[in-house]
Amino acid sequence: MNLTSPLLSIKNLQTHLQVGKKEIIKAVNDVSFDIKKGETYCLVGESGSGKSVCALSIIQLLPAGISSNPAGEILFDWRKADESHAQVDTLKLEDDELRKIRGSRIAMIFQEPMTSLNPVFSIGEQIVEALQLHNTGLSDQDAKDQTIKAMKQVQIKNAEGRFDDFPHQLSGGQRQRVMIAMALACKPDLLIADEPTTALDVTVQAEILSLMKDLQKTTGMSILFITHDLGVVAQMAHQVGVMQKGKIVEQGDVKTLLRNPKHPYTKKLLAAVPENLERPSHFKRAEKLETDHDALITVDNLKVWFPIKTGLFRRITDHVRAVDDVDLRIHKGKIMALVGESGCGKTTLGRAIVQLEAATEGSIKLAGQELVGLTPKQLRPIRPRIQIAFQDPQSSLNPRLQIVTTLTEPMSVHGIGENKEDRIERAAKVLEIMQLDRDHLWRYPHEFSGGQRQRIGLARALVVDPEFIVCDEITSALDVSVQAEILQLLLEIRQQRDLTLLFITHNIGVVEYLSDETVVMKAGKIVEQGLTADVCGNPQQEYTQKLLEAVPRLKVS
Repeated sequence: MNLTSPLLSIKNLQTHLQVGKKEIIKAVNDVSFDIKKGETYCLVGESGSGKSVCALSIIQLLPAGISSNPAGEILFDWRKADESHAQVDTLKLEDDELRKIRGSRIAMIFQEPMTSLNPVFSIGEQIVEALQLHNTGLSDQDAKDQTIKAMKQVQIKNAEGRFDDFPHQLSGGQRQRVMIAMALACKPDLLIADEPTTALDVTVQAEILSLMKDLQKTTGMSILFITHDLGVVAQMAHQVGVMQKGKIVEQGDVKTLLRNPKHPYTKKLLAAVPENLERPSHFKRAEKLETDHDALITVDNLKVWFPIKTGLFRRITDHVRAVDDVDLRIHKGKIMALVGESGCGKTTLGRAIVQLEAATEGSIKLAGQELVGLTPKQLRPIRPRIQIAFQDPQSSLNPRLQIVTTLTEPMSVHGIGENKEDRIERAAKVLEIMQLDRDHLWRYPHEFSGGQRQRIGLARALVVDPEFIVCDEITSALDVSVQAEILQLLLEIRQQRDLTLLFITHNIGVVEYLSDETVVMKAGKIVEQGLTADVCGNPQQEYTQKLLEAVPRLKVS
């Protein structure tokens, strides 16, 4: 074995996907890169650039009926069961040989663990299955012992007790740890991590990244890390490859590439990171807290509790205190960021303010008018003034309705517009504000990209000319360049319409770019609030400090 040779060498790889009977998509088009033993290679680029298809090609997980590799080699240094080594081309291996490599020598962590884990088997059973599949002589007890050891290795607390838990009983971060434990159980030489932290809170993401780096040091494995987060790249990578439209347009060591990018596309990605974005010339962040009488939204002693019912007769034995005695002032024309980890109550608070969630106790006022306790009939004339843009436009847009119906229906309900033609014209103008074409009115949601659907979701909120919008994690799943466009668009719209926004997010970089004030939530309570410059620049509470320390920054040491 040559210790200096790469563990994986991809040469001129092409992966074609067939769409329909005739159309061929060149998802990976003449890609070449090497991954050395013990190093992390980050593959970055926007959605659709070919990153995941490239990873799936390595272990041949693409459907055989619609995929092909007309050219290229994927050379892997295969460490066999007897510890001998052989260089093989995974594109040419028979299925039996591939199965000996896939899962044992090359393991993969997928982006969404909830769809990757089987919901009807316990997490322990699923890791045991992976172990016994690649170690046929392993007894049930030895497999269980190794599984618990793997769970402890990825820092799952009370591993023995959680062995019999099912995926739905774990948090997102814990499920991702289970996926890592399953991937590492057979001690692979190469770990492919496909966007493993995209949907995680910043603190959980920091824990997962730190865990992967520690495990890499301990085991000496190599990592192919796929992401669109350049802050994560700066933290994780030794080498970086930038993909665009199926090609690697630039690659090199992480310090050189991030500090001195050569290709226009790489420069565009780096410029789109929130900490590098230029704000519009008219943007001026609030420099002092305004008085209470200037507040558009006033929240006092708000509680939103959900009952916990147990026993045969489903008696209420306790409550989930999602929002617990919250006071808030959101001033007209300002953007307030609401941050915190998943489950802290951010979304519930936003939904309660726009009256999509009933308050258990407390007061919510819009320009001095009390909203809590109003009947649906009394709320109807107020609804156009307070709107919400949801996190996932794919699930919040009706797939059976054309965009024209989605946008004109709210206007029709609230009596906005003189007639149908006038409402269509208003909808078209709002689409143009969102930088979409008028012709898009006659399309369906599935015909748009994720970023375009998010613009349509914002357009639906804007067509009724609101004073206040809750933006619930609207950029969390977007590519960095699309996120930048949405954020800059929001600032422009805020300026044009004197809008007031509550921006719910866990992305501190977005907070620092966008907001005037910042509120930090933990376990249903507000632990810190104030001007964004003060909260992010000089946090007073330990929890806020922890959040800020966990943010992956673009700087490389």
